Amino acid sequence: MRGWKLRRGLVLTALATLAAVACAPGASNNNNTSSSAKGGSVTVIGTWSGSELESFNAVVKPFTDKTGTAVNFEGARDQDAILSTRVAAGNPPDLAAAPGPTLLNRFAAQGKVVDLGKVIDTGQLQKDYAKTWIDLGTVNGKLVEVFSWAALKGLVWYDPKVWTAKGYQVPKTWADMIALQNKMKADGTTPWCMAVENGGDTGWAGSDFHKEIALTAAGPSAYDKWWQGKLKWSSPEIKATWTSFGQILGPGTSNVYGGAAYVNNTAFGEVGNHMFTTPPGCYMLNQASFITDFFVKANPNLKPGPTADFNFFPLPDVNTKYAGAHVVSADAWSMFKDTPQARALLQYLVTPEAQAIWVKRGGKLSPNNRVALSDYPDDQARSIVKLLEGTKVGRYDAGDLMPSDMKHAYWSGILDFIKDPTKIDSILAALDKVQASAYTS
Repeated sequence: MRGWKLRRGLVLTALATLAAVACAPGASNNNNTSSSAKGGSVTVIGTWSGSELESFNAVVKPFTDKTGTAVNFEGARDQDAILSTRVAAGNPPDLAAAPGPTLLNRFAAQGKVVDLGKVIDTGQLQKDYAKTWIDLGTVNGKLVEVFSWAALKGLVWYDPKVWTAKGYQVPKTWADMIALQNKMKADGTTPWCMAVENGGDTGWAGSDFHKEIALTAAGPSAYDKWWQGKLKWSSPEIKATWTSFGQILGPGTSNVYGGAAYVNNTAFGEVGNHMFTTPPGCYMLNQASFITDFFVKANPNLKPGPTADFNFFPLPDVNTKYAGAHVVSADAWSMFKDTPQARALLQYLVTPEAQAIWVKRGGKLSPNNRVALSDYPDDQARSIVKLLEGTKVGRYDAGDLMPSDMKHAYWSGILDFIKDPTKIDSILAALDKVQASAYTS
């Protein structure tokens, strides 16, 4: 059995370019204090709900059973606003789990979070995690974030049995995929499933499709300049990526099931519902590796696999010059209150034992290289891990790296573009305005 060897580099070597990164933490090896935490409670703010929250609860159950410490989770759909308000009021949670490092980096720069080099056994962390994960969680020489679970984006999901019956073939190129969507439409079925509603974070699921296009169309250098605020949204490089996204949406968003109103007002986790009806309402959907958990929770009889109910192929590269490009994301943790209970929980969450619980339940990948490939629930999940290992051009989720104002404007722009792709120029001009101020505050 072998672990998920992220230490090989692949995706994570590229992540070392992140502007938020300062330098690696010191090599001090601090003793764990989890044995001192008995009883009491620890408060956690995160974004999980539904089946994802069920999986998180499954992860913390052994911890609670062993320590008697209650884990009080507060789901925050608009985490930026809620966490910022709580911190400003002097009432932060003990721990926060964010879908990216930027928000937590901001609090770290303000001195609002705990130096985890004094909490986590950094010697063990360096053995278990690729250096780039540690660098990604380091600000001004201090370890301020650790990562628990990850996702690979840019995966197109489909029903193999339906495709076989229709005679559809998995596309190898972007042109092949556009030809396939046109054939599906000509056959009388809407090609794409899409849903992007998520409360205060509505729009991010659509941005996932766009940013994967951005990486494979504009390339990693332009991608980095874009999220860093050094390349305008209206630049030819970035505008072209929106045009490619418009190819997917089609005239009047006619290539997507339900049209713009349905897409923008349907919870992202319901994205697969109409792909699994008889007959299907749509034949393809783009979403990260975690979406399989939503498939099977909504349809317990579904089975993964190339001849079963759902399978995937990588979103074809828009520009073959950047073949093998993928976007990744991960759950980042910071500590706001240094208590024995918070220390114990965070020390537990970075272990392979804790991370394997969610991995076995499906929908998550682990950055801890001691989580065995055999812990993944099926061959499909293992094939996703292998795809990640083979990634040639990898970057962290651009939206999660942007300042909060820019990120939310991005998501709003996605909603506006889905409503009317012909408004591309005014949408990008508005994003340029936000960019001009978002990076200076």
